Amino acid sequence: MTRRSRRRSLPTSAIPQLPWRQVTNAHGTLDVLRPEQVDQIHDASIQILETSGIELWSADARRLFEEAGAIVDHDTTVVRVGADVIEHALSAAPSSFTLTPRNPDRAVELGGNNIVFGLVAGPPAVHDRINGRRQSNMVDYENFVRLAQYFNAIHMLGNQVSAPMELPANTRHLDCYRANITYSDLAYHYTAIGRGRALDGINMLAISRGLTLEEVADSPGVLTVVNVNSPRRMDGEMADGLIAMAEHGQPVSVTPFTLMGAMTPATLAGALVQANAEALFGIVLTQLAKPGAPVVYGSFTSNVDMRSGAPAFGTPENSKANVAAGQLARRYGLPYRSSNCTAANTVDAQAAYEMQMALWGAVLGGANIVYHAAGWMEGGLQASYEKLILDVEVLQNMMEFLTPVDTSDDQLALDAIARVPTGGHFFGDEHTMERYDTAFYQPMLSDWRTWEQWNEDGARTATERATGIWQTALDEYEAPPLDDAIAEELESYIAHRKEAIGDGEP
Repeated sequence: MTRRSRRRSLPTSAIPQLPWRQVTNAHGTLDVLRPEQVDQIHDASIQILETSGIELWSADARRLFEEAGAIVDHDTTVVRVGADVIEHALSAAPSSFTLTPRNPDRAVELGGNNIVFGLVAGPPAVHDRINGRRQSNMVDYENFVRLAQYFNAIHMLGNQVSAPMELPANTRHLDCYRANITYSDLAYHYTAIGRGRALDGINMLAISRGLTLEEVADSPGVLTVVNVNSPRRMDGEMADGLIAMAEHGQPVSVTPFTLMGAMTPATLAGALVQANAEALFGIVLTQLAKPGAPVVYGSFTSNVDMRSGAPAFGTPENSKANVAAGQLARRYGLPYRSSNCTAANTVDAQAAYEMQMALWGAVLGGANIVYHAAGWMEGGLQASYEKLILDVEVLQNMMEFLTPVDTSDDQLALDAIARVPTGGHFFGDEHTMERYDTAFYQPMLSDWRTWEQWNEDGARTATERATGIWQTALDEYEAPPLDDAIAEELESYIAHRKEAIGDGEP
């Protein structure tokens, strides 16, 4: 089916958008490091792991390292890992895998030149132009899930896309997983802070797909991020959640969250060395828990404002780090996760140019997963309705940019060139008229009218237009079908787990 026919087969909507598809990067990646520099960073990272080590607060995780031949000091909890252990573990990790949600038509392939765009994850606050900035709640959470389901440029949900702060912290993950499954049929990221939360996500995935845990282990459908507490510390709850994920065949994105000048040295090379060591440490742990478990090389390296210490995103350093980390991920033959972030406090030019810098760094770095691709604001403290629309517009532009150039005879258009006289125009030629609706990307947010037309229609900015778009999207949203028996089983599981957690179970 051609792109033209696919577009015309879409249901009628007030919002033009591209059809759902697996995005691939047909144009290749950029290298900001020479091959010998990649080797330098790798060797320096191994030196850190062998001599300084990583503080690991999980006794179970330390035992796995010890059994593999690492040097473990149980008093200080520091683990030192040799190159032989690291290389053996890396050889077992798969270079790609498929993430299959409850709707197999929305499965995504992670690895190679595939790109998956994910929804914002984790902010405790939300904002829209109608209601202003406020503490996030379950209504907003469900709205963001609906918007992710509606817009085809979003392929995966983030973890607690806007944290429902009014719910108890120890059980809110269950309500979030229910919303993910009820209002969407996309793959989703979930919380793996501790073994209990990880197993809840896996069990609810299995219920939603009508599978056993053994079957889900062979067909992963959820993903989590495990952050290393930089510098050089892995929290016990994170490590235990990572082990539970790996044991059950679900992928983990091991992602050190590093800010140059605060959590790493104030140089890009030093930050890459430290973050790479921390990422390798977590990646090795997944393979010690279960050889062959799917795992993602994660990177989240940016810098601070040296005058205030505040995080900065979408900076030149952030973009170069995104590209360089992709080179390291390819050295290890692993899928790569990056992010699309901004420190802007409102949806303005700063939000747009910082997001573009970060996104280009991720794409040119060969990222297979771009986290926070839609809706992230305020350094991760805010999920924005209008920013989500702005980001979807940019993601759709990127999707079209990444498609290969067609040089078939029909596209070379020699007959049309011959028909149009010198000094003429192509407006009325049959070649143009056949492509009237499909020749170029049709934006949903950009306004290409003349100044006079735009001004007469209210002179609305892109941010103002975005408000109307997300409102229309929520009005047009339709929930994906969910079998009543599955919904009942999910409710029963949630009720049981909330009771158990209230009684003190993990």
